[in-house]
Amino acid sequence: MIRSELIQKLAEDNPHLYQRDVERIVNTFFEEIIEALSRGERVELRGFGAFSIKSRDARTGRNPRTGETVEVEEKCVPFFKTGKLLRDRLNGLEP
Repeated sequence: MIRSELIQKLAEDNPHLYQRDVERIVNTFFEEIIEALSRGERVELRGFGAFSIKSRDARTGRNPRTGETVEVEEKCVPFFKTGKLLRDRLNGLEP
């Protein structure tokens, strides 16, 4: 599912809301997650999962095309860990 499909589904399920308002809600939701992660905070959605940031150390990598070694800088990457409810539903273990 992509963002526009999510917005469309939410708008269909909530006919009392305008689609532009649903779009604004979804965009605000994602922006708040991004802002919290950029501040180094953890975002937990009970039953769904948790977003956090992991730091990757600098290392020597290799260009797969040329085989040339390159220095890869230290960087932060987003990490998602699924919640128990989501894991159980994916594995057919409805609560």
